[in-house]
Amino acid sequence: MSTLVLVRHGQACAFSDDPDRLSELGWEQARILGRYWASRYTRFDAVFRGTLRRQRETFEAVAEEYHHHGVAFPEAVAIPGLNEYDAQDLVKVIAPRIAEQDAGFAPLWTAWQEESGGPEENRRFQLMFEALVSRWIGGHLDGHGLEPWEEFQRRVDGAFSQIRASSSRGARLAAFTSGGPIGVAVQSCLGAPPMAALQLNWRVRNSSLTTFLFSGSRVSVDGFNELPHLVDTPSAVTFR
Repeated sequence: MSTLVLVRHGQACAFSDDPDRLSELGWEQARILGRYWASRYTRFDAVFRGTLRRQRETFEAVAEEYHHHGVAFPEAVAIPGLNEYDAQDLVKVIAPRIAEQDAGFAPLWTAWQEESGGPEENRRFQLMFEALVSRWIGGHLDGHGLEPWEEFQRRVDGAFSQIRASSSRGARLAAFTSGGPIGVAVQSCLGAPPMAALQLNWRVRNSSLTTFLFSGSRVSVDGFNELPHLVDTPSAVTFR
């Protein structure tokens, strides 16, 4: 059996003016992971990453820790199929339009806007975002310039198929990606309905590890959303 470990990027600066970059905490999460793996001489035969900056920076932080420990770490192969869907555009551009057209969504949008900077901001955002993504999965946002859900799912599945096909028997692989693709990978493996991918996505923590075992076309989930490297640093555990 071969092994594929999916790494969600460290905490990024979501919904800021420059969202596709790691925060200071995100860099530290990735460095801790690199130290954890390198100190245990965890080897990988090949490494992959998406082309987003936050995915690349997470890989770079891990690789740097390997180099500090004198342990080899493969150069990452960039695969655009590992990229996240455009949540920034979904929230900042498309959501306001939907709020003007959809009476069921408008109160959720307004509640989040009114709570900006307040103690309920994160909860209100999550309620709004879940409703928005449900509409995306249902095809109700097609025509707004966002990648359709079916295309997102196909490109993510294609990326993971490409990675598995590139490996030799018994290989250990790592891929630096995002919460959405990780949710799709688990959902596809389990044969679950599409909404399960996003329900899983909500739970994927920054720098967490989701592991698959595979041989040929057979794929099974061996671990989901694990944070062994942050056991001693609970304050560094984040979802967003």
